[in-house]
Amino acid sequence: MTDRASDVAFTPTVKALQERRGSRSHYEDRDFRDRIDADIAAFIAERNSFYLATANAEGQPYIQHRGGPKGFLRVLDEKTLAFADYTGNHQYITSGNLADNDRAYIFLMDYATRSRVKIWGHASVSDDKATIATLMPEGYRARPLQAIIFRVTALDTNCASHIPQKFDAEDVQGALAHLQAKVDALEAELAAYKAQTPDALER
Repeated sequence: MTDRASDVAFTPTVKALQERRGSRSHYEDRDFRDRIDADIAAFIAERNSFYLATANAEGQPYIQHRGGPKGFLRVLDEKTLAFADYTGNHQYITSGNLADNDRAYIFLMDYATRSRVKIWGHASVSDDKATIATLMPEGYRARPLQAIIFRVTALDTNCASHIPQKFDAEDVQGALAHLQAKVDALEAELAAYKAQTPDALER
């Protein structure tokens, strides 16, 4: 059992490296959060994508993308996340890893605002049909296989350095549609003005 939430990442070896390279004083008095607050919950609710990392019994890591409608990753309480896990390529690597090693990690990125949230914890697979149905996004065309329940150990945010700014196609299309509507309205207004005052325009 660790004394501080940040110890999940800052192992004795990591702390020794920080000391040697001069950054330990920056992190010595800083701890990670160990529960989901309102700001983090709001950030999660806006995500339509995240990465889930697991490792097998031998410690071999594996990262898998998970996607869905905004809010498909649910905040059940300040220590618990969950989502409906859809059928995919039938490799079952994540499920197999969790059967041997329940440690897991969630990485969420918002490229538009160049911000990210990292969450350490323990995850388990549930085949309970009621749980799966509760987590399944309404109207989303995917077939749920199971649910994954994630218990939060620690979470952290960090700086935007080196994160490229990108925008979802849906957001870009919405912005372009809004601008096109303005252009159409201005063109219609100009055409109406020309029709009413052709002589004035010629002079």
